[in-house]
Amino acid sequence: MKVAILHYAAPPVVGGVEQTIHYHALELAAAGHTVRVLAGAGRPFDPRVELAIVPEFGSSHPGVAAIKRQLDQGKVAAEFNVLRGRLLALLLEALDGVDALIAHNVFTLHKNLPLTAALHEWTQRRQRDPVAAAGHPFTILGWHHDLAWDNPRYRKELRAGYPWDLLRTPWTGVRHVTVSAAQQARLAALYGIRPEEIAVVPPGVDAARFFRWTETTCWLVNELGLLQAGPLLLLPARLTRRKNVEMALRILAALRCQGGPDARLIVTGPPGPHNPANAAYLQQLLELRAQLGLNDAAHLLYEQGIVPDDATMADLYQLADALLFPSTQEGFGIPLLEAGLARLPIFCSDIPPFREIGQGEVHLFSLNASPSEVAALIQQRLGSDPVATLRRRVWADHLWGAIVRRRVIPLLEAR
Repeated sequence: MKVAILHYAAPPVVGGVEQTIHYHALELAAAGHTVRVLAGAGRPFDPRVELAIVPEFGSSHPGVAAIKRQLDQGKVAAEFNVLRGRLLALLLEALDGVDALIAHNVFTLHKNLPLTAALHEWTQRRQRDPVAAAGHPFTILGWHHDLAWDNPRYRKELRAGYPWDLLRTPWTGVRHVTVSAAQQARLAALYGIRPEEIAVVPPGVDAARFFRWTETTCWLVNELGLLQAGPLLLLPARLTRRKNVEMALRILAALRCQGGPDARLIVTGPPGPHNPANAAYLQQLLELRAQLGLNDAAHLLYEQGIVPDDATMADLYQLADALLFPSTQEGFGIPLLEAGLARLPIFCSDIPPFREIGQGEVHLFSLNASPSEVAALIQQRLGSDPVATLRRRVWADHLWGAIVRRRVIPLLEAR
C-alpha cells in the first residue's frame, strides 16, 4: 500500500505523536509499504520514508498562528477561508495516488483549524466522487491523541458552530483510533458513538534503542527470535563440566513442559581452552540437547561464532528473565553479582560460594533436586513477580514492530 501520514510536525521534532509517526513509518516501510509523511516541520529521518514539508500544515506557522488568534476570539475571518482553500489544494496534490491516510490529531485538536477544515472538505469530495469511491478503495484513520472539546484547558478557545464543531463530530468515511481504553471512552462520549466503533492502538517502545543494544545483540534477538521467548534464562559460563550445563538443559526441558512452551536458554561461553576433554563435553551437550528436543530452544552462542564482548553481555543480562547458574563447583560466582546489578532473579545451585554471595536473596536449589522441581521453582517465582509479568507483557505486546504488524496494518488493509 501507499500510506500517507499527516500531522503538524514530524521527527525529529520531539513529542509523543512524532515518536509514533517515526515508528509507524519505519515499521510500515519495513513491511514493504510505501510511506509518505506530510507535516509542517521536520527533517528526513529514513531513506525509505518520503517526507513532504508544507509549512502551513504546522501549528506554529505565522499565518496559521494569526488565524488561530482570530478563532480564539470567535472570529472566522476571510483569511481562514483563503488558507483552507490553499491547504485543500495541497492535500489534493499530496494525497494523489495513495491508498490510505493516517491523520494524527487533526480531527479533534484545534491547533490548525484551517487544516482540519481542508481535510474535512477533502474527505467530503472523496465521498461525492463515485469513480474514486468505487475504483480506488481508500482508508482514512483518524488517530486521536488529544481531544480539544474534552479538555477544560481549551474550552475558552472553542465556540459552537463551524469550524469548531468539526472537532466533536465523527466524519463520514473515517475510522477512529485512540491510544488507550480511557481515551476510547472519552471519544465515544464526545462523538456520541459506541466505544466498539473506535479501535485502541497504544504507542510502543523500542527495546534496542532504549537499552542501546549492540549490533551483536540486535542480530541475536532477530536471528533467534528472542523477544518471543519466555522465560529467557541466561547461563554466562564456559562449556566445562563444573558449570553443569547438562542440568540447565534438563531444567529448560522441564520448564517447557510445565507451561513455558517457548522457554529458552542462552549459554554464552565457548568450551574451556585448558582441558582437551571439554570438546567431548560439548559433543555430549549437543547430543543431550537433541534428545530433549531443545535444538531451537537452547542457544549456545559458541555455535553462532559469537563470544560476547562486555557490552553485549550487559545487554543479555537486560534481555534475560532470570539467571540460571547450576555449577557444581565455584571459587566465587561473579555472574551473581552482575545479575544483581541488572536486577535479574537468580536461580543457582546450593553451594557455599553462592550462599555467601546470595545471603538469602537468591533462589538456591540442591544439586540433587530434579529438573522438574527447579523448573517449578522458576515458574512459581517468575509467575508471582508483577515486575516480571509486566516485562513479559511489554516484550509480547508493546514493541513497535508487533504493534504495527498486528494492529496498524490490519486497520489499513480492512475494506
